[in-house]
Amino acid sequence: MNTVLYLSASGAAYETRAYTPADIDRLITDHGLQSLTSTDRQYDFWFSPSAAGCQRRVNRTATELLLATTAFTAKTVPLLRGCVVIATHDHDGDLDGLSWQQLDALSGKSRSLTKRQARQLDRRIAREDRRRAETHRPAAGVSCARPRTPVRSAASR
Repeated sequence: MNTVLYLSASGAAYETRAYTPADIDRLITDHGLQSLTSTDRQYDFWFSPSAAGCQRRVNRTATELLLATTAFTAKTVPLLRGCVVIATHDHDGDLDGLSWQQLDALSGKSRSLTKRQARQLDRRIAREDRRRAETHRPAAGVSCARPRTPVRSAASR
């Protein structure tokens, strides 16, 4: 049984099964999968760098776990977007499931960020959200609606 951890963009975490990278591809519903491995080579973070528009927000839970399991700092950790799958691999590099010990260790690592790291990450995510909102905001003064003309009632004529 290959248990993997599926982290949705909304922050919810689910245990599910995946046997091949194609299964992970179906979970993330995108192509061009990439993966990052933790410093101790125990966890593989699978994600898509080109997530769909609705999935472009930062996956805070996955980013925090990546920060906690690697040598990245809060200023340098890649901001993972959309859905992320955490799995592991065997000695040959093939996909393998997470053991209950690994799931338990991940749970512990999720609470290991310092207040300073959390603050730095909050600022980075807020900056990215502002930048994203600015690029998706329509130009000022541009409207698709027709101009409004006042309607006169028959009584005012």
